[in-house]
Amino acid sequence: MMKTRILLVDDHDIVRLGLMTLLSDQPDMEVIGEASTAGEAVKAAEKHSPDVVLMDIRLPGEGGIEATRQITTQFPNVKVVMLTSFADDELVMRAINAGAVGYVLKQVGNEELIRAIQAAARGEAVLDPSTTARLLTRVRAAERKAEEDAFHDISDREMDVLLHLAKGKTNAEIGKLLNLSEKTVGNYVSSMFEKLHLNNRIELAAYAYEHHLFERVGKE
Repeated sequence: MMKTRILLVDDHDIVRLGLMTLLSDQPDMEVIGEASTAGEAVKAAEKHSPDVVLMDIRLPGEGGIEATRQITTQFPNVKVVMLTSFADDELVMRAINAGAVGYVLKQVGNEELIRAIQAAARGEAVLDPSTTARLLTRVRAAERKAEEDAFHDISDREMDVLLHLAKGKTNAEIGKLLNLSEKTVGNYVSSMFEKLHLNNRIELAAYAYEHHLFERVGKE
């Protein structure tokens, strides 16, 4: 039987001892290393090549989140599960952005912890359902804000030009539709290149579609 190789990272000896005792009794798991600081965790991951790292979210030095970022960047196949005393949404979000597959509360039951490690080893997310709902709400809110900000610097007239440009209209055709000179349309297009840091009409049209310009205008 292939065992899941686990690295334990926590600055409290008693916590690591408890985890070691629990996991060593599991026939499909093997604790292959321990660490008590972020720096030690990165070195241990390099030395032992674990499948799963149980990482305390609060560690001396750089902290568990930075250690997670370094480990998942250097060793993409390693799955990091954060250990935390309470579900702090901000810290959990930062940990996931750093590459963690999820988190486990330190007070969780033994069976639930084991299932979480097994899920992480399979590449599955490890999140409490209530936290998942809150995080999804935050992610969606961030996505909505990004969409709103996408055209923040674009004037109403430039938006009119962009709508027609994204449909494949030439400057001359856009000018006729909007009662503008071809040169004026060109000036609007050049202005949008500069504001959005784009280089050509294809990129501009792609930007419009990527940020759902037609849906946005349809709702206004």
